[in-house]
Amino acid sequence: MALRIAIPVLSDQFENYLNALSACGGEGRLIFTPEDADPASFDGLLLPGGADVDPACYHETVHGAVNTNPDLDRLQLAVLDRYYKAGKPIFGICRGHQLLNVYFGGTLIQDLPTSGTHAWDREHEADRVHGNRANDSWIFALYGNSFSTNSAHHEAVERLGKGLVVDMWSDDGVVEAMHHENMRIFSVQWHPERMCLKHKREDTVDGSKVIRFFMDLCSKAAEKIGTD
Repeated sequence: MALRIAIPVLSDQFENYLNALSACGGEGRLIFTPEDADPASFDGLLLPGGADVDPACYHETVHGAVNTNPDLDRLQLAVLDRYYKAGKPIFGICRGHQLLNVYFGGTLIQDLPTSGTHAWDREHEADRVHGNRANDSWIFALYGNSFSTNSAHHEAVERLGKGLVVDMWSDDGVVEAMHHENMRIFSVQWHPERMCLKHKREDTVDGSKVIRFFMDLCSKAAEKIGTD
């Protein structure tokens, strides 16, 4: 039976995530209200990419954030809170990576000085690609110390949230992957679902390794619940 993964969103434009999860042993379900996101009904939570997080969520005014969506913030923070308290595995991608940092009390850089290296390439309608380095961590175990990923963001983690540990940085110092000290929460600033299957690229690593890592985490958590 496929592992059930909740994805809290406000639209249905998330085919890449659903396909990546399906290929890696998961069944993603788009969740539109906190009431539909009962942690007992799912094996894990995926926080996907999307709009900038409203700076009000980390007690700042707007000075670079664009296209914020307070309704999306409220939905995802409410669902995240439920899954964190339930001890469920959680994985954040791009916006999800940033939202996790905010949830744990961190702040964001609202517009990177080096956004030309990281932001979506509007001229060519494509992700950018940059180099990274990883420390001795879960991400190092998947890809080694030095490798390239895609990039489509202009915000980034600034002050780190409580309990979070940085595992990877871009070559210009942006936080690109983290985990929580409880070892049930992981995140990346890039888009693995756009680096695998029909979107697999020659100029980046294979994003499916990260998706499978999350699926393995969910599987082990489900097995533990089954034996308790």
